[in-house]
Parts: sequence; C-alpha cells; structure tokens
Amino acid sequence: MNKYELMYVMKPATEEAEREALLEKYKGIIEKADGQVDNIEEWGLRKLAYEIKKETEGFYMLMNFQSDVDVPKELDRNMKIADEVIRHMITRIEE
Repeated sequence: MNKYELMYVMKPATEEAEREALLEKYKGIIEKADGQVDNIEEWGLRKLAYEIKKETEGFYMLMNFQSDVDVPKELDRNMKIADEVIRHMITRIEE
C-alpha cells in the first residue's frame, strides 16, 4: 500500500452537516478498498490566493491515508462531480 495526502477545498457556504457527510463518503471509499485513514485535519475557513469558481474563501480539509493505487483515482472522480468541492489535490508521499 502507498501513502497519500488529500487536500480539498469546499465552498464556504457548505453546511457543517454536508462537510461531515462528504468526509464520511471519502473515508468510506478508502476503507471499502481496504485502505486506512491515518490523519484528518480541518483547517477551517481561509482566504484563497485567487478566486476559484467565483469564491474568495474556502473551507480546507487535509487527509492522510494508505491505500492501493486505484483509490486515488476513485476519490478524484468523486471530487470532480461534487458541487461543494471547488479544488482538490491528491499526492503520493514517498517513504
């Protein structure tokens, strides 16, 4: 299994219940594929460096996880279709 870091930014108007539901959805994708979530950090609302999808602020989340190579592709696909997520990036952490 490889180690990955997932950073995603949600619209600032996203309700807390929606944020929790998205987090659980992404954790479920990882755990369903026998992956493991190591760490989740909620960075909160921050000003964006530049406007993204007409938003100047965003709610930042950081997740570290271990999984097979197929999981980041599935997470990427899910985040692209989620209206609440305005930007995301998944990187592999070298050991």
